[in-house]
Amino acid sequence: MSQPKRIIALVGTYRKGGVIDSAVGEVLKAVREGGAETTTVYLIDEDIEFCTNCRRCTQEPGDGRGVCPTKDGMAALLDLIDRHDAVVLASPMNFFTVTAVMKRFIERLVCFSYWPWGAGIPKARPYAGRRKQGLVIISTAAPSLMIMPFSHIAKIMKAAALLLCGQKPKMLWIGLAAMEEHTVLSDKIKAKARRLGRDLVR
Repeated sequence: MSQPKRIIALVGTYRKGGVIDSAVGEVLKAVREGGAETTTVYLIDEDIEFCTNCRRCTQEPGDGRGVCPTKDGMAALLDLIDRHDAVVLASPMNFFTVTAVMKRFIERLVCFSYWPWGAGIPKARPYAGRRKQGLVIISTAAPSLMIMPFSHIAKIMKAAALLLCGQKPKMLWIGLAAMEEHTVLSDKIKAKARRLGRDLVR
């Protein structure tokens, strides 16, 4: 009997129970209904230090990821992600970009790049055939169609998901997410979130 799929959500919000948290909840509810197992990680609770840009993790070629000299919880978190079949990355937009806790996590993903001294730009390491499904969830106070041309948040989140998954992720935009103090997801967004969750299980 085959093992059930495992999906992990990395949540970059500061407020649990808000828009992003609710959207992730809808996705993972559909995932569980499809027979998969889920794990939710709130990045604000994780022991993740800032990247110092020493680039020691990028110097040796090879598959997988380089070894970061910083002794914190990042390596264990990446090991946990490796044990899952799909990754959900979720963040509200703060000041036209991801939250600081999500950005701190993303900067540490440089370990998935090969960037020896003397090379102009980093190159993503080979994935040795490893592929995961990915989903990026972004919420914004403005209409999503207005934000896309003026912010790089989608590009940043998709680049991070690509490093973790080895293929392009799907996306869920949630616009007008701050019209009230306690915004409730619309039925349309809930339905789309559940549909994307079902896609992760397939």
